[in-house]
Amino acid sequence: MAVTPETAVEGTGWRLRPLTERVGAEVVGVDVKTVGASQASVISNLFDEHGGLLFRGQKLEPADLVRFSRFFGDLDEAPVMESGKTAVEGFPEIYVISNVKSSDGKAVGSLGSGEAVWHTDMSYLENPPRASMLYSVEIPSEGGNTWLAGMIAAFEEMPPELRSRIEGRRIKHDGTYNSGGYLRQGVEASDDPMTSVGTFHPAIISNPANGKKALYLGRRRNAYVEGLPLEESEQLLDDLWAHATQDQFAYSHQWELGDLLMWDNRATLHRRDPFDPNSRRYMLRTQIQGRDNP
Repeated sequence: MAVTPETAVEGTGWRLRPLTERVGAEVVGVDVKTVGASQASVISNLFDEHGGLLFRGQKLEPADLVRFSRFFGDLDEAPVMESGKTAVEGFPEIYVISNVKSSDGKAVGSLGSGEAVWHTDMSYLENPPRASMLYSVEIPSEGGNTWLAGMIAAFEEMPPELRSRIEGRRIKHDGTYNSGGYLRQGVEASDDPMTSVGTFHPAIISNPANGKKALYLGRRRNAYVEGLPLEESEQLLDDLWAHATQDQFAYSHQWELGDLLMWDNRATLHRRDPFDPNSRRYMLRTQIQGRDNP
């Protein structure tokens, strides 16, 4: 379904607006608290088509976010946060992404205020999450934008010479560091792409719902192209990332209160701009489990 401004979504009363020509769409007129199974099926189809969906003006409690997220699959439980706590009390599926500190000076969430580089969520797992949802509760006056890059368009517009170098190959997705550059708990530090911990996935994957092919890159640090000498792997990865993260494939989301943004980890990369550490940013995230290995 090609998106043009204010495209009607048949049978729903909703409208669809493009985020860019190559990735994402805003669904206008949806109150996600009231969405039922049949409406969620429509949203799922739109999601598979566009790789990312935005719902503005939502007023969600944690239970509302979990309820809506479950329409799209089973949910992962949130990992242990940098504070040592797990998720939101009573909602193990919700991960807090925030720079806010409690009265005792401890962080209430993870990832602080710094930049998060381009990545795909938890791609170091054998079966990474299908999708992520991020809901804004508190936002800074500027900064902290979330970027999406469309990997379907990046694959479709890849130069033939570059495509021929990567077709049929697998890339190791590093499990040593997270997107903020922090060492994962229980993992030994390493900067050797050939020996660091990680999981191999095909460099080109297909969406099982519609067969669309996409680049699947994970994150750049410690990545390795299986079977290549390290120098050749590094050059190929540099060329892939330079292509995939071009502005023409990217969308920068400037947050408003009540925004709910969901993205397809099989069809996008995402990153975050830094923001003033003295301002407050408080976001809630859920992740939908993968149904098929990439």
